[in-house]
Amino acid sequence: MDLADFEDAVFGGGLPEAAQRRLQDAGRLRGSDPQAALLLLEQARTLAPQHPATLIALYRFHFYGHRLREARSVAERSLALGAQTLGLGGHWRDTPPVPMGGARFDPATRFFLFALKGYAYLSLRIGDTDAARPALTLLKALDPDDRVGGALLGEVLARAESGLDDDACEDAMCVDGGTVR
Repeated sequence: MDLADFEDAVFGGGLPEAAQRRLQDAGRLRGSDPQAALLLLEQARTLAPQHPATLIALYRFHFYGHRLREARSVAERSLALGAQTLGLGGHWRDTPPVPMGGARFDPATRFFLFALKGYAYLSLRIGDTDAARPALTLLKALDPDDRVGGALLGEVLARAESGLDDDACEDAMCVDGGTVR
């Protein structure tokens, strides 16, 4: 998918009709039959493997279902798609740590940065600071103006690495036994 089509694709444009139907059906079944919903989401992904809307739907399904490891896996796939779309190479870790000018308005850049933030957040939530650290370092380099709000996650990581167990924190995210809640 090229950059010109990516903005429309993020909002579901250009999605094959069969994949769109599966996403809609999955949305209706999410609460009553999550297994059937997951099957439909995976089918949509098979029908449109390079379409961001299928990844976004699958990510949300796992995230809101509190399946954090599965959501992080989808975030990794989203990073791969974003890196490919932006011409950054095969893996997000190979991305040059220079500011990305489109952090505010470019859909492909925002998709990539939010996927990176999601990956870092989920890594923190499951207690994998070794995975969160390079993601947050790269996010800070790519988005120095903090357009996608990764700075707070950096603070949470710093608290976790300092050994603070701050159950009475005033932020929205707290370190609790080495994980973020």
